[in-house]
Amino acid sequence: MTIMRELLAELTKALDQARPCVYCSVVETRGSTPQKAGASMLVFPDGSQKGTLGGGCVEAEVKRQALRTLSTGEPAQAAVFTFCLDDNYGWDDGLICGGRMSILAEPLNADGDGIKGNYYRALRAFADTGAGCTEAVVIQELPSPPQGRGEKLPVGSRFLFDVDGQLAGQLAPSAPSETLVRNLIPLRQRPKAYHQAGVAYLPILPRITLLIVGGGHVGQAVAQLAADVDFDVWVLDDREAYAGKERFPRAERRLFGDIGQTLRDLAKNEITPSVYAIIVTRGHSHDEEALFHLATTQAGYVGMIGSKRKIKLIYEDLLARGISKEVLDKVHAPLGFDIGSQTVPEIAVSIVAELIAVRNLGGTIADARTWVRV
Repeated sequence: MTIMRELLAELTKALDQARPCVYCSVVETRGSTPQKAGASMLVFPDGSQKGTLGGGCVEAEVKRQALRTLSTGEPAQAAVFTFCLDDNYGWDDGLICGGRMSILAEPLNADGDGIKGNYYRALRAFADTGAGCTEAVVIQELPSPPQGRGEKLPVGSRFLFDVDGQLAGQLAPSAPSETLVRNLIPLRQRPKAYHQAGVAYLPILPRITLLIVGGGHVGQAVAQLAADVDFDVWVLDDREAYAGKERFPRAERRLFGDIGQTLRDLAKNEITPSVYAIIVTRGHSHDEEALFHLATTQAGYVGMIGSKRKIKLIYEDLLARGISKEVLDKVHAPLGFDIGSQTVPEIAVSIVAELIAVRNLGGTIADARTWVRV
């Protein structure tokens, strides 16, 4: 996602400067491919590029086509190029795996009315804020709707939908069809890119916030890795020195104070399904207090570190305090994949790997662990 944000920043900069470029996006893949739908690249007249489609012969050919388009100086239409990773496009790169990639190349030669700039600025804003959105991109010309209520939608027509499925922008001669809108998968289901009826749906999923309760060595190591893989990190500790910028330079929020009271305040309206929480405090009592306040929230993930004996004792206490068994069954404890972790960095890897699996694969943690074993 960080790469996508950087590329959209370059794209909007190019439009603002009236600098020609070709926006190339992977819109459909089948089988094994070096990049999946949503990967993008900008090609400029001097041969430079931003982003990647996976390198190799496919990227080189798309770049060649893009440069040829730019060299004419004439307005050009968007086009879809499809490549099979076989003897023609895979041999030199070791990519003979039978996969197929379709790439939409959209020349952005001029934007006199500012429509393109406005559209891509809106897309960039969704990516920058982490709010989430879906682009619906026409990759096969769509016929006019019945009763003449619109024009044909040419290849390259784009529609931008917000997290609630409401139209937020378009680069198209007419409104989206009912079918196009009906095929939108809600972002709360965290869909991967997909295509349906001549349209590629390219979701930018809402970013996940990771709330780390406990600023010790494990929390610090997890924060670093989590930021690397595009979580927005919050850290909470009852000791100011352990939640400071020096220990957590990349955290979006650094909270210190009484753990129970702070979590009680956050739970009122800030802990949503887009918040994952891990409990890695320095002691049994702090862990129990944190879990008491987090277990019943809407958090998309709650995990706690500790031995099986410690977890059993905490669960017994929480059951006595009125937390139901059904609620506790949803807690991931001990958290992290079992990789035989012994050191703090290894523990952090196991935790972040589980967080990524839950975020990217969806479903239950049992589903994610099954996928990893396979």
